[in-house]
Amino acid sequence: MRIADSWKDYKVLATGDGEKLEDWAGVKLLRPDPQVIWHKKENMQKRADAFYERKEGGGLWHYKKTIPEQWNVSWQGLKFIVKPMGFKHTGLFPEQAVNWQMMRELVKNAGREIKVLNLFAYTGGASVACSKAGALVTHVDASKGMTERAKENAALNGISNIRFIVDDCKKFIEREIRRGNRYDAIIMDPPSYGRGPNGEMWKLEDNLADFVALTKEVLSDKPLFVLINSYTTGLQPTVIANILKSVFGIDNVEADEIGLPTDENLILPCGASGVKIWKN
Repeated sequence: MRIADSWKDYKVLATGDGEKLEDWAGVKLLRPDPQVIWHKKENMQKRADAFYERKEGGGLWHYKKTIPEQWNVSWQGLKFIVKPMGFKHTGLFPEQAVNWQMMRELVKNAGREIKVLNLFAYTGGASVACSKAGALVTHVDASKGMTERAKENAALNGISNIRFIVDDCKKFIEREIRRGNRYDAIIMDPPSYGRGPNGEMWKLEDNLADFVALTKEVLSDKPLFVLINSYTTGLQPTVIANILKSVFGIDNVEADEIGLPTDENLILPCGASGVKIWKN
């Protein structure tokens, strides 16, 4: 497991019974987490400034004290907006810092300009990290709202050259193939389930392998890396590694769980990532 232990503005304070208590730059949020099936050792709600309650068909935030509508956290010189949103989200996945660090180093050490394609790119953590390292980034997500948040994160970091695209990722790839556009690095964080703009059904277990194979068609002649991240419960890192190996070749493929340390001296599992790296 790779552990995102380099944060100063964020930490997991406590966990148990399906919840995690987090400190986001001094604001304490209690949120559901399906991986937390062990029992809690304290009443975490007492320490929370706000907590998210799941309800049938959705959920809502309860505020025990006044907190900002949104605020910023920083990580190694990068800044990101945090905002409690629907379905428990805050607009940032702190465990992804392990991937930001790796990708940033690969881009910086490439010795050439790297074109990065970030698919299912959400609020742009990876886009910001790669851009600040010197990459030319194309950011693609089907959600207009999340893309607007990504633009705000880019502006917060003084970045103005990311190309933002609101589109279905598969259709965008198919168009890029026809246009002849190519990228040196591809990042993807596909959802477990989803529907396209015309009702197209996405199920990760059924569609991921074909989608990854499709992205091979937009890789440049001198690729740097392809990274796949997944939060799908039960998807083992070895599955991601096997997909990368079957599409791109068996050499230099790594896959691991990623996680966050907690103040209880536990590790909170946060999905899996795999990467194929070319040694150019």
